[in-house]
Amino acid sequence: MLFFLGYRYYSAYLAERVYALDPGFLTPAHQFRDGIDFVPTNKHVVFGHHFTSVAGAAPIVGPAIAVFWGWGPALAWIVLGTIFAAGVHDFGSLAVSLRHRAKNIGTIAQDVISKRARTLFLLIIFFLLTLVNAVFAVVISNLFIANPGAVIPIFVEIPLAMAIGQYIYKTRSAALVPSILGVIGLYLLIWVGQQFPIDLAPLAEAVGVEPRTVWVVILFAYTFVASRIPVWMLLQPRDYINSHQLFIALGVIGLGMLVGWNEIVAPLVNDVPDGSPSIFPFLFITIACGAISGFHSLVSSGTTAKQIDKETDARYVGYMGAVGEGSLATGAVLAVTAGVVATRSEWEALYPDFATASGGAVGNFVNGVAVFANNLGVPLELAVIFAAVVVISFAATTMDTGVRLQRYIVQEIAELAGWHSLARNLTLAGLVAVAVPMAMALVPGGGDAGYTFGVLWRLFGTTNQLTAGLALTVVAVWVLRMKRNPLPAVTPLVFLLAMTTWALFSQFWDFTQGESWSERWVLAPLDAVIFVLALWLIVEAAGALRRGSRREYDEAGSPLGDDSDVTTR
Repeated sequence: MLFFLGYRYYSAYLAERVYALDPGFLTPAHQFRDGIDFVPTNKHVVFGHHFTSVAGAAPIVGPAIAVFWGWGPALAWIVLGTIFAAGVHDFGSLAVSLRHRAKNIGTIAQDVISKRARTLFLLIIFFLLTLVNAVFAVVISNLFIANPGAVIPIFVEIPLAMAIGQYIYKTRSAALVPSILGVIGLYLLIWVGQQFPIDLAPLAEAVGVEPRTVWVVILFAYTFVASRIPVWMLLQPRDYINSHQLFIALGVIGLGMLVGWNEIVAPLVNDVPDGSPSIFPFLFITIACGAISGFHSLVSSGTTAKQIDKETDARYVGYMGAVGEGSLATGAVLAVTAGVVATRSEWEALYPDFATASGGAVGNFVNGVAVFANNLGVPLELAVIFAAVVVISFAATTMDTGVRLQRYIVQEIAELAGWHSLARNLTLAGLVAVAVPMAMALVPGGGDAGYTFGVLWRLFGTTNQLTAGLALTVVAVWVLRMKRNPLPAVTPLVFLLAMTTWALFSQFWDFTQGESWSERWVLAPLDAVIFVLALWLIVEAAGALRRGSRREYDEAGSPLGDDSDVTTR
């Protein structure tokens, strides 16, 4: 209900009074239409692509970890963060990008803030995309290993989606019916996957590596190819199929609770053991996606803005996409508090300390959703595969988009550095875009929490929120230049920067005292670099907001007399 009210009233206020959407504005999808990246698309199809690109596994994993502090604080941050932070951020990033020829938010930072801000943003984005792609590659690999029955449904979904994409593109038909048939086909394949599970352990043993390593290499090889083909061929139809899975998964969780009479046995506020990470600031870093996520600004401005048919569609796609992810995060909280266990003692066995909570987060969600599905009559073994397919589908879509975005960023950084051969060679840039996160994903370590959550997740959350802060800075300055109210963007901006810098400083000390080389020589240096970038961001944000209130600008947000490359009304 709160999400509905947020969309009905707050997003309407943002659309009319803050971002001032114009139904007659010629969007970049029409202005630069090329049939590959710039493709005017029905808003429901764009929503499907946008939502599944931003959702991934993060709004599942973060909340599944954060209930360690209690489901009350986790749920409060998800709801308030979605309505007043994520909606403003996602919607705003998309609206500003539409006014700047669908440029990515990092490039827009140069037009709106300063040339230094563009360099800052590109560096932060590169770190973030590296961590996003590495994290999701490991999550998917672990799920394939734990649930070999999910392999066939996930991989057959690719040609299935491509066939649907070809049909829609060539016949100009509506996507709803074909995509629903695609979902039905996907779920029929779950039974096939159960009968014929794919286990790569023998292959991994034959070549002398871990099964996770084999899966990581396969996934990055696939995303290298997927990031090179037109969005209408695979990304859009598969994303639309996967968007239906959100409503199916949420329906299974809600109905499964009612039918099974499940109750939340986990504590409202948990009395965590001494030495655990404090709820401030780490709750707001652990739950990034699902409350607010900087990665969304990259999707909004990197791919989604190139597909918007009418500017007024940005409200539905941007704000509703944030609401969809908040709904998924809420479902994750229910799954790991009411679904996976029946008694308080069982829950405490799964969440005795932060390391155990982190390492078991994905498995807890999968098992919780499986219990809900089992309450509805689905055999438990099939229900587990169903839940794994949901998580993998979202995570794989995010990887597809993440690698495509990383290629764009590699090309921009190369252009700034004068490496023109790299900037203009799509194949070489694509190889760099997969090689760096793949190397990060293959680094060993992590301790009791496992590699993903012991090494990568702690930096992913802080980098993600720092990116959100910079995106909100761009949005706030642009809104201020338009003589509109910047407070909807400034308020979450200040809160995020406070939590992020606090967390980065605290983590740096922990990393330098760590016993593993991955903490001392991977996490600590990266944390230090990101902390410096965070301080730099604060200085740039303050200066830009001060300048924005003093100068005169045209209707696109450019200083009068400036030649910035933007689209005007």
